[in-house]
Amino acid sequence: MKGLADEPNYSIALLEGATALSDMVENHIYEQTLAEKNAFFVADLGVLMRQHVRWRTHMPQMRPFYAVQANSSLAVIEILAALGTGFICTNKYELELVQGYGVPSEDIIYSGVCKQISQIKYAAKNGIDFLVCDNEAELRKIARCHPRAKLLLEVSTEASGEEMGMAFGSKLKDCRHLLESAKELGLQVVGVRFHIPSSWDDPQAYSHAVSDARCVFDMGEDIGFSMTILDIGGGFNGSETQLKQINSAVRPLLDLYFPASSGVSIMAEPGRYYVSSSFTLAVNIIAKEVGARDLYGNHDEPSPNDEPEFLYYMNDGVYGSFTSKLADNVIPAPALPKSGVSEEPVFASSLWGPSGDELDQVVDQCLLPELSVGDWLIFNNAGAYSLGPPSTFTDSPRPPVYYTISTGDWLEMQDAGITQDISMKNFSLVPYFLHSSQSDEALSVPA
Repeated sequence: MKGLADEPNYSIALLEGATALSDMVENHIYEQTLAEKNAFFVADLGVLMRQHVRWRTHMPQMRPFYAVQANSSLAVIEILAALGTGFICTNKYELELVQGYGVPSEDIIYSGVCKQISQIKYAAKNGIDFLVCDNEAELRKIARCHPRAKLLLEVSTEASGEEMGMAFGSKLKDCRHLLESAKELGLQVVGVRFHIPSSWDDPQAYSHAVSDARCVFDMGEDIGFSMTILDIGGGFNGSETQLKQINSAVRPLLDLYFPASSGVSIMAEPGRYYVSSSFTLAVNIIAKEVGARDLYGNHDEPSPNDEPEFLYYMNDGVYGSFTSKLADNVIPAPALPKSGVSEEPVFASSLWGPSGDELDQVVDQCLLPELSVGDWLIFNNAGAYSLGPPSTFTDSPRPPVYYTISTGDWLEMQDAGITQDISMKNFSLVPYFLHSSQSDEALSVPA
């Protein structure tokens, strides 16, 4: 593929027989316990395939464009490219990464809110013509640096300010002015984008946004633009139930305002949807403190055993794999490895990263048995916003990712037309074997 070496860049462990993903996690914990006790991810790539099938089942009229900022792991990009998704990129790093896997430029949208001039020029030079824009200053930059761009006008919604405390997108009342400005600058506006954050739990927000988009389409067509793309953005949390709810709320309006006969292409931007449940993160306890129960003002909420609270420091934190905590996302409480599960009493606990910074609190409150330095914790559903570009906040390397797929999921991928020799050339597929101390228990099944 373009820009990549002929040799495989990573390996995927093939889980056979009764070997489960949890067995692989336990095996790597065993290996790390004997080595440096580094944090690590295990990624089940079969989840990507299953999520894609669910998308095509429940959202057949919308083509998915994967939001790369959710997780830029090599295997994720390669598999989703092979499945035929498009890609939403927010910066040059993501644009280069996606193009490196041979994704056609017409399947890439550059959606950064405040784009650097150098990166707009990069998009122009590399034939990436679809750009998102929501203000006049951006229009003028694009007109200077990428005059042949095809623009999607971002329209704000009632939920736009829910994430990061900031509202992006042009208000409906300002859209005509922006469309007229684009016309004066000689730019081409081809569609509308809006975004509903995953924290917004009212599917009707999509209905209101689709209605607003129809208004902007009418404005654009009145001014002389050929409006052909509707992008309903992201906000898909990975739940099949939510997918059904959104589809039931949006589909009637899409059929009304953007029927198939209109020629409008409809797309969406699932990011978290694909990767959240694909990745499991294992971290190690590197330090421990005992704190007073009322450290955070919880005078009336002692632990179930009326004991002090434990503060545990892990070898990964908000400046690493838990960066989404800085955006006010709640990190769910972790689980214990199978080897650490017991009937011991539980205590109020909080989990911290290794920096010592007061912002580096990963989990505010949870209940755990008393742990020791060197013990492990497992965070499930850890694939979203945990594996972006290397962080500038820490010198620690990004945790390694151990990719895996079951034989059943691999056969399904091949049935879908994804083959190692044609669609995916950048990995080697190797059978996975458990450590001898675990294999007898994990693989002992009736003949």
